[in-house]
Amino acid sequence: MTSWKNKTIYQIYPRSFLDTSGNGIGDLNGIKNRIDYIADLGVDYVWISPFFKSPQKDFGYDVSDYRKVDNLFGSNNDFKNLLDAFHSKGLKVITDLVLSHTSDEHEWFKKSKASKDNEFSDWYVWQDPTDTLCALEPQPNNWLSVFGGSSWEYSYSRDQYYLHNFLTSQPDLNFHNEEVQNQMLEEIEYWLKFGVDGFRFDVINFLFHDKELRDNPYKDPKLVRPLGFNKDNPYGEQVHIYDNTRPEVIPYLERIRQILDKYNAISVGEIVSENPLETIGEYTNEKRLHMAYCFEFLAEDINFENIESIVENFFKNHPESWPCWAFSNHDSKRIVSRINQNPKTIMEKLLKLKGNVCIYQGEELGLPESEVEYEHIQDPFGKNFWPEFKGRDGCRVPMPWDSESKNFGFSSNESWLPAEKKYKNLCVDIQQQDSNSMLSFTKEQIALRKKIAT
Repeated sequence: MTSWKNKTIYQIYPRSFLDTSGNGIGDLNGIKNRIDYIADLGVDYVWISPFFKSPQKDFGYDVSDYRKVDNLFGSNNDFKNLLDAFHSKGLKVITDLVLSHTSDEHEWFKKSKASKDNEFSDWYVWQDPTDTLCALEPQPNNWLSVFGGSSWEYSYSRDQYYLHNFLTSQPDLNFHNEEVQNQMLEEIEYWLKFGVDGFRFDVINFLFHDKELRDNPYKDPKLVRPLGFNKDNPYGEQVHIYDNTRPEVIPYLERIRQILDKYNAISVGEIVSENPLETIGEYTNEKRLHMAYCFEFLAEDINFENIESIVENFFKNHPESWPCWAFSNHDSKRIVSRINQNPKTIMEKLLKLKGNVCIYQGEELGLPESEVEYEHIQDPFGKNFWPEFKGRDGCRVPMPWDSESKNFGFSSNESWLPAEKKYKNLCVDIQQQDSNSMLSFTKEQIALRKKIAT
């Protein structure tokens, strides 16, 4: 089955799409209310960022219940209605699934933390302090969190450290435990039975860690190139060969693929690794993931003129593999603020690339990055590294629908991030009236891509 190839995916960040409940946060009914707009774009798939039950420390990428829609966004029934509405329009839906870690408020972690001897005690990555005389120093090894500091956090209740590659409130699951592997396959199958058409798997190369917990080596400072994190982050100074992208990931991807194939569903993996294009080459084929994307074109140092040759080389070097290309998403500064190019030139280039492509909400409007003031910053990543790195809120501000309404039609109340004033003339209502607008151009280019692909 190759009908999923060369398709266009539209990414929705639900918190910022449309608020129908009046709490200042976008929701599933907001997406449903704009289904005609999405269908009119001409895209094939819609990827919805996480909306599962979560304390929202990392805005849904910290899951406390994989099978329940968070009340912030609606209910499981709302999601079912949304799926039915998309399917009636011939659109397929992929949901964002975080397999590598949970929230520390997940029942599994609460039980794992409570005892070294219960059914969940080995579901997370626990390690004794290396110096028993001093429980807080030193840590098991030199691994770092993407969000700053050590990736080990001490738990007094177990007198052990647990691993967290991201926030301390996002403990890593122990995929060396067969029970964990099987459980996460069940979570995947639950949503496939529910009716989803596939998944975007968050940081899929982070599932396994080195069992021996060996220290990562350090890079030559001249070779530090941040792909998926900020340039001032010490994370980029290490060669991440032991804390992620381990060989055990590949056989597990093959187990995932067997379940996906049963339901004719697709998969998009997110890769944050040392050699991301090589990792995509390894992780995608007819037995593993369908496709994967990385931060190659999402980084600050994107070489816009060289994009076509990078794509060409990828296919030359990995003829059995398949990429998904993105210029913007919820984790990166918007492309029109990273490079000095006309938004139409950027979109035209993206939509001519071989492989699947992903358009992030608002990219079709040519939205620039928003400058969010410190007092409004929500992203813990930005709070940790301010002011050198301002976090990811600038690309997550509300979608501008109506130039004459409060918050440009996103919410009738105060929105979780402030609406960007400079979006006024880029609002959907204005661009829909203009045949020369960025929105009109994007629709034409998507239609052209579809025509060429068929």
